[in-house]
Amino acid sequence: MADHQRIHPVDVEAPPSAPLVKHDALKSSDQGSPVQQFPPLRRTIPVRHLKPPKKRSSCCCRCFCWTVSLLLILFILIAATAGILYLIFQPKLPSYSVDRLQISNLQLNPDMSLSAGFDVTITARNPNKKIGIYYEEGSHLSVWYDNTSLCEGVLPTFYQGHQNTTVLNVALTGRTQFGNTLMNALTEQQQTGRIPLDLQTKVPVRVKFGGLKLRKVKFLVRCKLVVDSLTTNNTIRIRTSSCKFKLRL
Repeated sequence: MADHQRIHPVDVEAPPSAPLVKHDALKSSDQGSPVQQFPPLRRTIPVRHLKPPKKRSSCCCRCFCWTVSLLLILFILIAATAGILYLIFQPKLPSYSVDRLQISNLQLNPDMSLSAGFDVTITARNPNKKIGIYYEEGSHLSVWYDNTSLCEGVLPTFYQGHQNTTVLNVALTGRTQFGNTLMNALTEQQQTGRIPLDLQTKVPVRVKFGGLKLRKVKFLVRCKLVVDSLTTNNTIRIRTSSCKFKLRL
């Protein structure tokens, strides 16, 4: 009986028993070397680095810079002008002194107020060679004792030229409440022969540099006096006198 061919059934749906690998890889595995696996090829996309955006200065920043620059330039111009004027005119402060003080009236009234009248002689000196001073209206001159105003007056308006000395005679009058208390204090102080008085002056002036007349400013003069007595109709001897000068714009 002839040999019949044996046909073995094959399950088509069954998965393969071993993974499919390349021949070279199988050969290397048979020889004992590790199987080299290659990563899948990927396409590299070049990365483009963008530059950071430039910062733009705002409108406010530009306005601030322009304002600061203009102010700086203006300050430099003013300083340069002041320096030139100082070198040309060489300004010096005026000086003042109280040379004479006379009491024309000092009496206690029936309503217990105190009436006072002083005649003051003031000497004003302008030491500048190229600067003149205009003494204008609105001045105020007062005499004080123990923080109490005794009398008041005004300075005359005049122009004081270069290197000029002017003597001013000013009449002051006033009336003060609580005259009884004040009169008693003056009487006790007069026995010591040293009565402190405070003379304060405020006067608006205009300074003239050559042909240039500047804006109005204020001269403040304060003189500390010590007199020997406050006798009516007698010239009072001034023991000490010290005057300080200030300028107010």
